[in-house]
Amino acid sequence: MSDERLHCTYLIESPIDVEKAAELLASEQSIGSFVQVPGETDDVLRRHGARVEAVDRVEDGALPSLATSLPGLARDVRTTRAVARVSFPVENFAPNLASLFAILLGNLFELQELTGIRLEDVELPASFSDRFPGPAFGVAGTRSLTDIPTGPIIGTIVKPKLGLPPEQIAALVETLGDAGIDFIKDDECLTDPPSAPLAARVAAVSRALDRVADRTGRKPMFAFNVSGESDDMRRSHDLVAAAGGTCIMVSLNACGPSAIGELRRHSTLPLHGHRAGWGMLTRHPSLGISFTAYQKLWRHAGVDHLHVGGLQSKFFEEDASVAASARACLAPLGRHAAVMPVFSSGQWGGQAPETFRQVGSDDLLYLAGGGILGHPLGAAGGVRALREAWEAAKLGIALDDHAATHPALAASIRTFGQIRTRRGTGNG
Repeated sequence: MSDERLHCTYLIESPIDVEKAAELLASEQSIGSFVQVPGETDDVLRRHGARVEAVDRVEDGALPSLATSLPGLARDVRTTRAVARVSFPVENFAPNLASLFAILLGNLFELQELTGIRLEDVELPASFSDRFPGPAFGVAGTRSLTDIPTGPIIGTIVKPKLGLPPEQIAALVETLGDAGIDFIKDDECLTDPPSAPLAARVAAVSRALDRVADRTGRKPMFAFNVSGESDDMRRSHDLVAAAGGTCIMVSLNACGPSAIGELRRHSTLPLHGHRAGWGMLTRHPSLGISFTAYQKLWRHAGVDHLHVGGLQSKFFEEDASVAASARACLAPLGRHAAVMPVFSSGQWGGQAPETFRQVGSDDLLYLAGGGILGHPLGAAGGVRALREAWEAAKLGIALDDHAATHPALAASIRTFGQIRTRRGTGNG
């Protein structure tokens, strides 16, 4: 019998005694029921019971963050918030993501004694962590496949995201490839629609990429969105690989951990992990999961790239949160490789200096949709402007000063800088 334990950190909130609430959480996610049942022996409790290791109070007197049906509460009831550290016996887990998700993110979110519950971090012992495949490519493998040993990998997304037939998508890809792009991906909404079936899209785009390679000597990486049922994703992977493709994209939350783990074991290509639906898992500060824990789970599943949002973007996260997410992707995780953080959402190059400063690395995918495709000098100007912005960031030169001798960057600042100001999303 192994006595190793998996350690989790939860942010909890409760209108009852917070230590009691933590014990209920531990019981619910291991051996407990609402009453003691036959077979619930001391030996079973010792071997399989979750254990509350510590409860550190952080705030008293707050109103409940979430509704609860707990009987007898006054309308103006106050709560206590605390950080609860709970450990689970490794013996409780099968070595797969479904088992981890079920126990770490299961019925505890429904407990009426908790008016706030958020998984902040998870630590897996090496002997257990090593049973998962982890990324096959990660940062190093992606750089090798794209033949970009240093610097950000500059990319874009097929836009418009829906409605283009395969031939038009291929023409766009060819234009972007001739412009010097490093990476292109399908949008998360573009899977296998009648307007652009995946098989036809793969055939048309692959021919376009080959033509680009013949002319330029470089073949951009293209991430085809293969999200779907498990059997379909394996077949789609094989279709992309047979066509000479170098990447597939999956919507992690839509497909689920078991399907992604199975695809990882089957795949010979990098898995570009899109976190579509992330907001519903994390946007409320007292509910869900932090990106710190989220990225660990998906790295164990074996994704090679993982979306983190973008600085000064159109989404809700503050810049510090986005940068911390990127650093988490690049941080050590046992024997598992670091994964490429993917920056997107309203990126145009103006965010490059602050991104580089806060992340402390250029091991990242930097994707700009409108920032490239909507550039006044065309796609080539958009790609060039992004490279110039990152050049300025790494040299420590102010963008406006660098733009004085770099027309593409100057055009970006005139065009997109004003759009971002009007949108009011800059948050420093």
